[in-house]
Amino acid sequence: MTEIDQLQHQALAAIAAAPTLEALDAERVALVGKQGSVSALLKTLGAMSPEQRQVEGPRINGLREAVTAAIAERKAALEQQALDARLASERIDLSLPAPERPRGSIHPVSQVMDELAEIFADLGFAVASGPEIEDDWHNFTALNIPETHPARAMHDTFYVEPTSTEREVVDRWASGPDIVLRTHTSPVQIRTMTSQKPPIRIIAPGRVYRSDSDATHTPMFHQIEGLVIDRGIHLGHLKWTLETFLKAFFEREDIVLRLRPSYFPFTEPSAEVDVGFTWTDGKRVIGGSGDVPGGGWMEVLGSGMVHRRVIAACGLDPDEWQGFAFGTGVDRLAMLKYGMDDLRAFFDGDLRWLRHYGFASLDIPTLSAGVGA
Repeated sequence: MTEIDQLQHQALAAIAAAPTLEALDAERVALVGKQGSVSALLKTLGAMSPEQRQVEGPRINGLREAVTAAIAERKAALEQQALDARLASERIDLSLPAPERPRGSIHPVSQVMDELAEIFADLGFAVASGPEIEDDWHNFTALNIPETHPARAMHDTFYVEPTSTEREVVDRWASGPDIVLRTHTSPVQIRTMTSQKPPIRIIAPGRVYRSDSDATHTPMFHQIEGLVIDRGIHLGHLKWTLETFLKAFFEREDIVLRLRPSYFPFTEPSAEVDVGFTWTDGKRVIGGSGDVPGGGWMEVLGSGMVHRRVIAACGLDPDEWQGFAFGTGVDRLAMLKYGMDDLRAFFDGDLRWLRHYGFASLDIPTLSAGVGA
């Protein structure tokens, strides 16, 4: 028997006798590993003459193929033995409840955004979006916010200093030296008015950033704003739109609104919108007039007629085109509708909170079935 035949006989016997997968892997390393005996024979082919290589090459390669096939066959047999032993020893009690499986859920903010989009789509509004990193002109100047306005101060606004590489990207959609994290979604209104011809009916949901943090404020939160630009638009259209929206969102017909004069640089006249509520079983329930005994008023929206200067800044004639705008916090609406008391919990990433307040993936808001859960 030659050396190759003897090595093959010993290798196949050792592989067949391997009692476990660990022992089989040790045999594999010893035979066909980098320092294995079969690998060593393969390395000798380079030093042989062409005549020797024609004779010894097929024999050595045949040895490697036989060893590799034997290892694969033995591995399959050992794995089958292990599976048979496990099936013979394990039992499943079908009377036990099904094990708890991980389940994904929809965040309340995402759910409320879907509810808002469904409601406003029924009113003929499209959804618009814009960059979260904005320039000073879109975020402030075009919205009639003067240079000395407190909203521009560092304690309210996050100013960004882009690197040279980032600056090249930012310059594609921004202008001017001052770059900020947008403080509201109103810049989307400006971008829409400068890129689309009226009439315009849009909502602009998205993330916004302000330097503030407590139980009802976070540095990043979600906002939705609405804009209508058309001919002959007046304050009555605004009130009807907001009343229709709030009735659909809270799913109550007894919603009562109160508009209080206010001031926003980008609207004139401006109005804060309050909604009536009553106390029921120690809980605040939206609905009814806030002037009844045990009732009250709660601010939910800011709104107004789009300022003439804003319309003109977007290249439109304010004598021909009028409009209204409104805005509210998505997180605040979720808190009011679903009884949450701390805005910071929205961003803590606590799975227990999300399991309690989250929505199943099939809870898709529709006007026919109701937008709430």
